[in-house]
Amino acid sequence: MTTAPQRVAVVGGGIAGLTVAHRLRGLLGEQVRVTVLEQTDRLGGKLRTEELAGAPVDVGAEAFVTRRTEGVELVAELGLGEQLRHPLRAAPTIHAGGVTRGLPPRTFLGVPAEPAILREVLSPDGFAKAMAEPELPPLRPDGPDWDVPVADLLGARFGAEVVDRLAEPLLGGVYAGRAAGLGVRATMPPLVDALEQGAGSLTAAAAKVLGPGLKPGETRPPVFGALAGGMAELVTRLAESSGAELRLGVTVRGLRRTPEGWRLELGSAASPEFLDADAVVLAVPAPAARKLLAEEVPAAAAAYARIEVSSMAVVALALPEGAELPAASGVLLAVGERHADGTPFTAKAFTFSSRKWGHFAERGTLLRASVGRYGETETLQRDDTELIAAVRADLAELTGVRAEPVEAIVRRWGGGLPQYAVGHTATVAAIEAAVGEVPGLAVAGASLHGVGIPACIATGQAAATRVATHLAVARRPTGASMGTWRG
Repeated sequence: MTTAPQRVAVVGGGIAGLTVAHRLRGLLGEQVRVTVLEQTDRLGGKLRTEELAGAPVDVGAEAFVTRRTEGVELVAELGLGEQLRHPLRAAPTIHAGGVTRGLPPRTFLGVPAEPAILREVLSPDGFAKAMAEPELPPLRPDGPDWDVPVADLLGARFGAEVVDRLAEPLLGGVYAGRAAGLGVRATMPPLVDALEQGAGSLTAAAAKVLGPGLKPGETRPPVFGALAGGMAELVTRLAESSGAELRLGVTVRGLRRTPEGWRLELGSAASPEFLDADAVVLAVPAPAARKLLAEEVPAAAAAYARIEVSSMAVVALALPEGAELPAASGVLLAVGERHADGTPFTAKAFTFSSRKWGHFAERGTLLRASVGRYGETETLQRDDTELIAAVRADLAELTGVRAEPVEAIVRRWGGGLPQYAVGHTATVAAIEAAVGEVPGLAVAGASLHGVGIPACIATGQAAATRVATHLAVARRPTGASMGTWRG
């Protein structure tokens, strides 16, 4: 006897939501009918590729780490392996103490495997403090609930300069957050694992995480991967492979359980539309998840409410022919750095795209600036023209490049990055425990186990597996159909 396709609604069309749809198709084939509901007018979430000076440029996430295999594996699975690119050999730099120098090697988010490598980026007093860290009393995490702010732990062990000049700019690039507000356990889990296994000092923990240094002539595998055509290629291929119904510009206003499964309320309160489904996956930012779960899973909603979000912006510039960027992949800016005239820098980092990526090298001189950290609302309140002017002034101060761009793009990401505060892992455990008690419901996305592309893919895959298992148990006979109606 044949059965009608079961119905899954995926709320959120970012990388996590699209991974859910793609994986469900692979797990269940034509036995499932998937509808992806996206509030904006485009898919991809924080993956966004736009045209700059006639070439595709990512103005959201531009790359993914390769030490987590989910990104590379999905690219290959979707037939995009030929588009995979890795960074060139240009090295990153950091502007700290008023000077731009090479970013010290063998550090894990600012924590050095050997304190001696920090000499060039710290003051003499700061360097002496850092050098003493391995001799401090052994550091022992106090059980699985142990967690502290990154700034407190690194400041106590290495001194404030390591926080301001290394940890802050590196963490700011990942989370758009501040080290004082980010928890060690969620942002540096390998380091915590090494401490729990007896490393004793942060230096020893970083050395264990990073492994031995390179021998002469050795090279490490590439750390990052990108797509020559931009991350939009990944979004497009996922959407196509999922075979899902893609509904853009649709707001999901409510979610409630029914005897048959779930009912979603879409559109406006004045003229709502309703969608029935056998299972639902929420792949949306924490504030949206909190609202949708408030009635049916209040414990999960309360946990989501503890996850704050930060905003940031990307400014992409195409410079005229002849403009030369430094021979580096980019520059991070330490906290508190200023122009020679005392003006604070606006950007927190620059990526010299045409130096970092070979697929940009033949497209002219292209670069990106990242702007905005948690709590810096005034910076992002500037209009696009002001923001471009401020970023150009930063670039001139740092590199001497004053050429007027031939084209510029400003892309703002309001509330785009969850903040992994102290206790974040416990918060996520509470979310997953509460959701785990509700059949036919799953969650995914950057609010959970990592903000990078591979981590989001992993949450999407896990959510799809959970839903597929539920549907296999609850399979129903022919007769039901997925429909919408207006009430």
